[in-house]
Amino acid sequence: MILQSIWFFLWGLLWALFFMTDGFDFGIGTLYPFLGKTEEEKRIMINTMGPLWDGNEVWLITAGGVTFAAFPLLYSVMFSGLYTALMLILFTLILRGVSFEFRGKVQDPRWKKIWDACIFIGSFAPALLFGVAFANIFRGIPIDKAGIFQGNLFTLLNPYGLLGGVLFVMLFTVHGALWMAAKTEGDMQDKAVRTAGMLWPVLLAVVVIFLAASAAATSLWTNYLKYPLLFVVIILAVAGLLGIRIFLSRKQYWQAWGASALGIVSATFFGIVGLFPNMFPSSLKAEYSLTAFNASSSPLTLKIMLIVVLIFIPIVLAYQIWAYKLFSAKVTAESLSGDEAY
Repeated sequence: MILQSIWFFLWGLLWALFFMTDGFDFGIGTLYPFLGKTEEEKRIMINTMGPLWDGNEVWLITAGGVTFAAFPLLYSVMFSGLYTALMLILFTLILRGVSFEFRGKVQDPRWKKIWDACIFIGSFAPALLFGVAFANIFRGIPIDKAGIFQGNLFTLLNPYGLLGGVLFVMLFTVHGALWMAAKTEGDMQDKAVRTAGMLWPVLLAVVVIFLAASAAATSLWTNYLKYPLLFVVIILAVAGLLGIRIFLSRKQYWQAWGASALGIVSATFFGIVGLFPNMFPSSLKAEYSLTAFNASSSPLTLKIMLIVVLIFIPIVLAYQIWAYKLFSAKVTAESLSGDEAY
C-alpha cells in the first residue's frame, strides 16, 4: 500500500508540473488574439514561450507514461472512457506545435491569420478540456463494473465539468499574462500587467465558486475534514493567489509568476489529495471506482519504476531549470531579428 500511495502522489506531482509549466503557454496562446494586435507584438508573444513550450510538454508525456506503467487499469479505462476528449486535446496540441513552426514560413497575411487562429484554438481548447476532464474525475465518471464508460462527450459537459474548464482557463491566462509581464518590456509589458490585474478578480471569483461547487458536487472535502492538517494545501493555494496581487502591485513580475505557479501546483494537489485513494471514482457505484490500490501494477514493477524515477526526474528538473535560466532574458523587438526567433 505504501508503494501505491507513493506512486499516486508522484502521478499527481507530474500533472501539477505539467500544468505549472505548460500552463503559461496555454495562457499566452489564449490571450494571443487579444493582446497581439501587430505583427511585432504577435512575434514577441510567441517568442516569450518559443524556446520552452515543447520542453514543458515532457511532463505531459511523463504523466501519461506513469499512468500506463504504474496504473495500467486506470490507463485503459481513462483512455477508453475519455477517448474523445483526450484525442481532441492531442489534436489541438499538435495543431499548436505545427502553428508555431509554419506561421513564419510564408510572408502572406492570409497564411498567418490561419495559423494565428490555430495558435488560439490549440491553446484555449486544451486548457478548457483538461479542466473539464479533471473536474469530471473529481465529480465521478459513470463507469460500470467492467470499467466501461456509460456516456459520451456531452456527459462530461455538465455544469461542474464546464466550471472546471473555466477555472483552468482562468488559471492559465493569468499565468501566461504574468509570464509575459516578466519576459517583455514597454507597451507589451504594460498590456500584460493590465491584463493580469483585470483577470485576477475574475480568477478569485471562479476559485471561490469552484470550491463551493466541489463541496456540493464531489467528496473532495472529505479527506480535509477528516485530517485537518491537509488544509495546508488549500492555504498554499490561497497564498499563491494573494501573492499574485501583492507582487503585481510591487512590479515584481517574476515573483508574481512564482506565486501563480505555487497556486497552480497547490490547486492541482487540492484535487489529488481530495481524491485519494480514488483515481477514477465511479458515479454509478462506489465499488466500481478505480483506486491507487486496485488499479496499480505489481509491487516489483512499482519498485523498479521508483528507482528509475528517483534517478531521472531530478535530471529532467535540473535540465529544465537550466533551460529556463538560459532563456530568461526579455524578448524585445531587436531580439526578433535573430535566426532562432519565430
